[in-house]
Amino acid sequence: MQRILLPAGVAVVATGLLTAGLSGTSRAFGDISQDSMARDTADAVSVASFWLASNGAALRSATPYTWNAGQIRKVVSKGGHDPDGKPGTTAPISDSRPAAIAAQNVNLPKTVGKVFFVDGSGRFRWCSGTSIQSNYRNLVSTAGHCVYDTAADRAVMDKWVFVPGYYQGRAPWGIYVGEQAFTHYDFEAYEDHDRDYAFVTVYNGIHLNAAKQVNRRDYQGFTGPKRAWGGRYYLLLSKDAGRLGDNVGGQGFAWNQPAGRTVRAFGYPAARHPDGDRPYGGVTPKQCHGRTTAKALGASWLKIEDHLGLKCAVTPGFDGGPWLLNYDNSKRLGYVNGTTSTFADQDGNDRVDYITSPYFDGETEAVYDAAKNVWTDKIVGPDGELYR
Repeated sequence: MQRILLPAGVAVVATGLLTAGLSGTSRAFGDISQDSMARDTADAVSVASFWLASNGAALRSATPYTWNAGQIRKVVSKGGHDPDGKPGTTAPISDSRPAAIAAQNVNLPKTVGKVFFVDGSGRFRWCSGTSIQSNYRNLVSTAGHCVYDTAADRAVMDKWVFVPGYYQGRAPWGIYVGEQAFTHYDFEAYEDHDRDYAFVTVYNGIHLNAAKQVNRRDYQGFTGPKRAWGGRYYLLLSKDAGRLGDNVGGQGFAWNQPAGRTVRAFGYPAARHPDGDRPYGGVTPKQCHGRTTAKALGASWLKIEDHLGLKCAVTPGFDGGPWLLNYDNSKRLGYVNGTTSTFADQDGNDRVDYITSPYFDGETEAVYDAAKNVWTDKIVGPDGELYR
């Protein structure tokens, strides 16, 4: 892994410029950056209401967070991968329900879903992500560029939520509002895609439960989603969906693993290939299966020196999705050992045929460790109101 270092004087100037251009609260501890998203339950209420309004209209209108076609090129083989310590794993957690019967077909993991946010240009976007094991069962793994808005020079994307099992505007296990984002300092500060991964703590999920007609006074005092039409006033009552990991489980985590291992990658592809062809609709998750590249891959235009590659003809929208090592098809669980970061055209025919992921090493594990111990709250009260 090539670290980006600046002379001390230059580093101070660069850090000041970056801080001036970023919104939100950002703190760096060594190699770890920590940023607030929805800072409290009032912020979380606002975010949840935004995506739940009009029966999830904003969710349905979102588009994949696409790459510039000029960045989809051939990636270059480098040397081998050098772990910075001993291999390690954190075991996955199930959702405490009976495991599905084993089948020859691939059982899609319940943990995988869509990450939704508003980018710096105001557009509704999505990436992919997964629930991952944590002490409070409240953690999402995704790509750094699906959390940090490098294009708009902001700390984090706006109105960030995770929807596991998303399907055509539906959220079967609820919507989970992001509370804090953790990534490697080199990604947030320098956009170094060798560190293009992030872990986000989320509040308890929420479900829309029912609509209740009320008088105008109660309508005006209600703190959740609501609608008025035809002289009538309705409250869109919510209920607490519980913790993310309790509902869908959480994938394990693995670092400093040897390259060349077999993985399954999952995500929601939808954008066009560079040649204009659009084979995916982004409605349901897709998967790829194969061995990762034994040699490191590089892409100088994204400061990449040490990525893994996987032969996989998916398109943007898939980014942020997990690469699962030792995937158990009956339990639908494995170990997150990568996350889709970039897309590559290795044979030069203007179609994506490779995806790449940062190599997960001890520094990745340090970012994960910082995130997995953070507690989050619920945002729905006992009467269906959203907390303020």
